Amino acid sequence: MEFLMAAGAPEPVAPYSHAVRAGGWLFVTGQLATDPAADAAPLPEGIEAQTVRVMENLRLVLEGCGSGFASVVMARAFLTAFERDYAAFNRVYAGYFAPGRLPARTTIGVTALARGGLVEIDLIAQL
Repeated sequence: MEFLMAAGAPEPVAPYSHAVRAGGWLFVTGQLATDPAADAAPLPEGIEAQTVRVMENLRLVLEGCGSGFASVVMARAFLTAFERDYAAFNRVYAGYFAPGRLPARTTIGVTALARGGLVEIDLIAQL
């Protein structure tokens, strides 16, 4: 097992590794819409902007660990305003995967996320 921190990815908001490599799998910690260049900056406004930032943060972690979106087999998304944001979230999210190659996914409505985020996503990728 390898506990990984990806160079250039956002600073963790709690005690965790960016990802853990174990048995041919990469387990990527949930990412928020934090700015990797300015950790203390406010999160972007709106679900579309936050989803883009989250996906870009996930890209940084995946690539920093030698992987990419093409290797993702499972995603879990957490939305604080599920009914309001679900459709807009999906439009942005889908653009990060090749057509016909969408990973399995669970999307969950939650009451709150760290730093007041609207969306958090974690991933499992096959190495």
